[in-house]
Amino acid sequence: MHYCSSPGNSMFCRNFMRPGIIQASLKTQKKIIAGNTKVARNVNMEKLRSGYLFPEISMREAQHIEKYPDAKLISLGIGDTTEPLPDIIASSMANYARSLSTADGYRGYGAEQGNKALRKAIAETFYRDVQIKETEVFVSDGSQCDITRLQLLFGSNVSIAVQDPTFPAYVDSSVIIGQAGDFEGKSRMYGNIEYMKCVPQTSLFPDLTITARSDIIFFCSPNNPTGHAATRQQLEQLVTFAKVNGSIIIFDSAYAAYITDDSPRSIFEIPGAREVAIEVSSFSKFAGFTGIRLGWTVVPEELSFSDGFPVINDFNRIVCTCFNGASSIAQAGGLACLSPEGFAAVCSITDYYKENAKILRNTFDSLGLKVYGGKNAPYLWVHFPGSKSWDVFTEILERTHIITVPGSGFGPGGEEFMRISAFGHRESILEAARRLENLYS
Repeated sequence: MHYCSSPGNSMFCRNFMRPGIIQASLKTQKKIIAGNTKVARNVNMEKLRSGYLFPEISMREAQHIEKYPDAKLISLGIGDTTEPLPDIIASSMANYARSLSTADGYRGYGAEQGNKALRKAIAETFYRDVQIKETEVFVSDGSQCDITRLQLLFGSNVSIAVQDPTFPAYVDSSVIIGQAGDFEGKSRMYGNIEYMKCVPQTSLFPDLTITARSDIIFFCSPNNPTGHAATRQQLEQLVTFAKVNGSIIIFDSAYAAYITDDSPRSIFEIPGAREVAIEVSSFSKFAGFTGIRLGWTVVPEELSFSDGFPVINDFNRIVCTCFNGASSIAQAGGLACLSPEGFAAVCSITDYYKENAKILRNTFDSLGLKVYGGKNAPYLWVHFPGSKSWDVFTEILERTHIITVPGSGFGPGGEEFMRISAFGHRESILEAARRLENLYS
């Protein structure tokens, strides 16, 4: 039986259905599928190290679970939030989603730059005192996505600087876009990238007197992974450094909500920053939107390229070309977060994670280990002198069934350190503290 309906194709159908013809056809298809295309691999992808840090940790976690299926694993590793969303925020998104099933409530594409009401709420909530306009706020699907869009904006012919240690996405996106040279195994650094060492000896802030000029400076405060929030004086130094060198700072303030002292929460609190800085931020860690995906980028109107052309105009073009706007459902949740009731609710969850950090910090302090961070950020940066951080990772995992993050994954300046996340349910944090005390006391 065959399914050719056209009489003109009857000869083809009879021949095609013969077993010998079928076998030959299948062999030809397999040969074509197995062959290589003539498209060369992106040489920049070849420069990347074997694996991105967090997928590597996830792989080791899976192997550990297979080895110890009955172990009660606790994750103090990947910085993922754990507490449920406040009802006012979840209900806002649910109601918006339900309204899409009605003729009056349905909406299609929104503005690529974001819902106007949300842009205004972000400007008024986080930047009221520094006079950021709503038109300078671009809503996105997260700050990490915006980092890549900014890389696309500036292109491959710029030089970059990063903190060391630093969030790996800054470096890896620079490699992919073509800004970096080859990876040097001995130094564990990429060529053409200025690594600004941020170690305890320099108060976890770079020594700018010995830092070479670069076009783009990636700077995260509070820093991931060290948890250090740059002081006002330090950020004043950074802005002055950028002005003198004609550089642009990409300031990542994703953890600003965790600052408890008088450290600046925005680079725009520093006079002159509007002429030299862009700020990226996120709802992920302060509102629990890690899986919902919502963030924003601020590009001031005063910021310009060397020829005087406004950076905001080109970033708007990048956004309109590469992005159709953040999910309207996520944006409804974002608006609820910034309402008086919603903002109070998310702040209470942030306080919960701060208390987790305090518990863990007290634990490491009691064990005589030097701890940084954990006061203005949900991360602790714990020093294990003379140890390889991956060895410490393995020891803690094998002997306590706790996932951590090796500091060397954030750059050569992270060796001997471990990043400990305070995201987790309270009972898990208390149990992790007990296991660590048993291991190191």
